[in-house]
Amino acid sequence: MAERCLSPGCHIGVILRTGCLYRVRFAEERMPQTPPFAAMFDSSGYNRNLYQSKEDGCGGLYYHDNNLLSGSLEALIQHLVPSVDYYPDRTYIFTFLLSSRLFMHPHELMAKVCHLCIEQQRLSEPGQDKNRIRKIAPKILQLLTEWTETFPYDFRDERMMRNLKELAQRVTSGDEMYRKNVQQLLQNLLRKLATVSQYEEVLAKISAASTDRLTVLKTKPQSIQRDIITVCNDPYTLAQQLTHIELERLNYIGPEEFVQAFVQKDPLDNDKSCYGDRKKSRNLEAYVEWFNRLSYLVATEICMPVKKKHRARVIEYFIDVARECFNIGNFNSLMAIISGMNMSPVSRLKKTWAKVKTAKFDILEIVIPFFSLLIKDIYFLNEGCANRLPNGHVNFEKFWELAKQVSEFMTWKQVECPFERDRKILQYLLTIPVFSDDALYLASYESESPENHVEKDRWKTLRSTLLGRV
Repeated sequence: MAERCLSPGCHIGVILRTGCLYRVRFAEERMPQTPPFAAMFDSSGYNRNLYQSKEDGCGGLYYHDNNLLSGSLEALIQHLVPSVDYYPDRTYIFTFLLSSRLFMHPHELMAKVCHLCIEQQRLSEPGQDKNRIRKIAPKILQLLTEWTETFPYDFRDERMMRNLKELAQRVTSGDEMYRKNVQQLLQNLLRKLATVSQYEEVLAKISAASTDRLTVLKTKPQSIQRDIITVCNDPYTLAQQLTHIELERLNYIGPEEFVQAFVQKDPLDNDKSCYGDRKKSRNLEAYVEWFNRLSYLVATEICMPVKKKHRARVIEYFIDVARECFNIGNFNSLMAIISGMNMSPVSRLKKTWAKVKTAKFDILEIVIPFFSLLIKDIYFLNEGCANRLPNGHVNFEKFWELAKQVSEFMTWKQVECPFERDRKILQYLLTIPVFSDDALYLASYESESPENHVEKDRWKTLRSTLLGRV
């Protein structure tokens, strides 16, 4: 899949995918490089001719036309372990590290890999062959590098870090160059983990400080006189700042979170779910929460003004912001804005919408964002295909397809935002209180009176519960 361009002046391409139309911007410059493994997801399956051949002896792996279709979990783990004359293909490494967590915790896999490396390469023997170590060390270190770079969040588990250090120490003993490589690997990993911890602390502070806007209005009416247009009256600038938020949140999502979000119980393991810790998908959830917040922010800004012409002006402003998001290629913010304008408290404001030029808004609604489509594809793939075959083998065909889809995301998350950050606008977008559902309906009814008995009854209830009025 082509990457999105986030700089002006790019050509628009149209791609058909799973029956849905969406637009992708083709870059003229400043585009990130596609990760090497992503380019290898272009065949119909995992082909063992793509990498150094290793005699499997049908040891629990099943191929058809040289494509790996299935295998026992133990055989697939063994297939991940390098030897003196073998190194697994990068595509296999990514696919198995991504999907194996459906069957076992990453720390359990790491422990098995460490055991196999130490046992098979005789790394625990006191008089180990230094020439043999020099041959195998680069391959083991490369596997550890790929694991730490692609799935760094796995190493927040101290058991992972302990096994990593133990295996690295065994293969680098007596070689200064390899020791430096390990030191660099650990420094890079710790830097990534520190960065994501800081990011999550910021998200937690924002979440803890979030307040319903109606509550703020009732207690401190003068403290919230600002609106989005007074903070940023240029739709293009706002679209740029929305893109900053989108790309930052996208960047912190680990590829494994797409698997962990849909994890289910392994039928061969009666004691526990495979990987049911909800914290393991928190950055993915934070990205979804941002979409919802932006939708509610749009609806709040539209329902806030007392005068009809002011509400119409805000709607037109957000239509312009949505168009700028479209031009930039920021389809997630675009869809969040459209979602906010389509919320019932906003869409029922018929007198307000009568003053809005809606033709350009209608055109925007044909766009389907990449991220939503990706989530749906992964969900239906997970629901529609079994993780294991009747013979107990891991269904590698399914995970090959899963890895292809997630590799598209891996390309996406490396896009760098070319726009300057505006801290004032970002602060407003991330922290300004928004209306709850009930507060939105109340503001909507206060702006344009209820049209039927159901709306009138709801209005009375809301005035009583939210405002203390009858």
